Amino acid sequence: MVLSFVTGVLLPMDSALSAHAVAQFGEPKYPADFKHFDYANPNAPKRGQIRFAVISQNSGFDKLNPFSLKGKPAPGLIEQMFETLTVYSLDEINTQYGLLADDIKLAPDFSAVTFHINPLAKFSNGDPLTAKEVKYSFETLTSPSGNPRFKAYFAEIKAVTMIDAHTVLFEFKRKGRDLSFVAGSLPVFSPKWGLQPDGSRVPFNKIGLEAPITSGPYVIERAVSGQAVTYRRNPNYWGANIPARRGTYNFERVVYRIYKDTDTMVAALRAGDFDFLSENKMRYWCCQYIGKRFDQGELVKALVPHQNPVAMNGWIVNLRREKFKDARVRQALNYAMDFEFMNQKIFDNEFKRVNSYFAYSPLAATGVPSAEELAILEPYRQQLPAEVFGPMLQQPNTTPPGSVRQSLTKALALLGQAGWHNRDGVLRNAKGEPFVIEVTFANRGQTPYMDPVCLNMTKLGMIVVKRVSDAATARSQMNKFDYDYTTIALREGRMPGAELWRNFNSQDADKPGAENLIGVKSAVVDALIQKLLNADSQHALEVAAHALDRVLIHSHYVIPWRYLTKHYLIYHHRLQRPEVLPKYYGAQEWALAYWWDSDAAKK
Repeated sequence: MVLSFVTGVLLPMDSALSAHAVAQFGEPKYPADFKHFDYANPNAPKRGQIRFAVISQNSGFDKLNPFSLKGKPAPGLIEQMFETLTVYSLDEINTQYGLLADDIKLAPDFSAVTFHINPLAKFSNGDPLTAKEVKYSFETLTSPSGNPRFKAYFAEIKAVTMIDAHTVLFEFKRKGRDLSFVAGSLPVFSPKWGLQPDGSRVPFNKIGLEAPITSGPYVIERAVSGQAVTYRRNPNYWGANIPARRGTYNFERVVYRIYKDTDTMVAALRAGDFDFLSENKMRYWCCQYIGKRFDQGELVKALVPHQNPVAMNGWIVNLRREKFKDARVRQALNYAMDFEFMNQKIFDNEFKRVNSYFAYSPLAATGVPSAEELAILEPYRQQLPAEVFGPMLQQPNTTPPGSVRQSLTKALALLGQAGWHNRDGVLRNAKGEPFVIEVTFANRGQTPYMDPVCLNMTKLGMIVVKRVSDAATARSQMNKFDYDYTTIALREGRMPGAELWRNFNSQDADKPGAENLIGVKSAVVDALIQKLLNADSQHALEVAAHALDRVLIHSHYVIPWRYLTKHYLIYHHRLQRPEVLPKYYGAQEWALAYWWDSDAAKK
């Protein structure tokens, strides 16, 4: 019966895309015989070390398992130890190349993908890595033993089937070009992880400080909670010469040092205790990175450009609460935020304001809707704000001739239209109830730029209650949707995918722990996300994204915040990087994977 099922699936796939790489649209940049990525240096020396910094207010980590729910994992585990079936290139919009898999075969209708596992792949204990371990990893991560976010992430994978020792089939619940990328991102680990000398097994969700058995380039050398974790390059790493890994992971050791707060970390950097930092706090960038090590050139400050799409980030209100259901109230709160003042006074004018759910990418809507966008939007005209069919929303701006007075006047007008009027200095509805808004701070570091926002809310007549939460409390509150007004940062993605559905679909709006934190319940948004997911070309994707962008922006679900188009780096001068920059990359991950130590032999 199983053989019949498998044969039925595989026969039509023989005419499908079978390759070393798959692009979501178009063709991969690198051919089947490519030697290395352009932004990697295949001749980089393998030596030396790089030391990173991690801030941990509760003194570090208590486990070496990044996939279970409870506890805090050591930093760097996933990046250096847990490999996936495929990896993204950093100079293409959305293309996956084989890592553990050396061949990728897509079903013609995108309903399934088959991966062939590279026979060279091995775990750190020397065991071969096969389809059996791929299936085991998927089933473990999506079981009650794994963090629920993995079950949610892989929710559209219907089944995983071993075809033979080195071939594994992933079947999907829907037909989608994006789903092979989801399957390809599965981290794989050994079933022997947690196995005790006496043959007993630690349950996966109870694995604590047992060292992971994985296939990545590094193994753990030393881990001391509250101090540091050190990784040592595995001299028997199986993948050193495969194309996707050539010229990567060049440091003999990688160290993550743990600090209790930012000020302590900055002092440690100036003292020479670690080597690399990517900064996004401009008040530190402009004024704190000084001293003899900077003056003598030992520590280098550099601005390095990137083309990363911008994830929507900013502030949200809880749509489950009656006072926030009127979009005019949410828009008024946008006018209460003086972005230009904060950017100038606090961030040295380094940031730009987010103006789209797909900012800094071709997917962002601009101007008035095109004929193709209107064709998508027209069936929903009666359910949408009229503004969706006009010019794309321009965010409030207090740069002269604009002013904060004009913005607050506009906010009061919007609140009045929604039934809230300032009476004797207090904003009240028709019943005389005051407008009370509880502002949740994720940490005290948000105070400098949130205080001006709270002040403007007070000027409007709102009664502002501030609530500062620690990380654990904040997570619990968000899981229960216990908030009025708080921050949000959606995931960055070069191609929008299932994460949009998790963030905005109606059926999850009232499920505790779901990712629809805002509480959006819109059949139109549901339909537009599905249209975007089903796009069969780059052009169709862009048109669907433009339409969705207009609806989300004009619904005022998020008060948009900020982004940078450069990485602000501080690093030791002995660290070197390839001449060719990638396009889409995180700064620390790039340094870890592609930089090298230029003079380790001299030390």
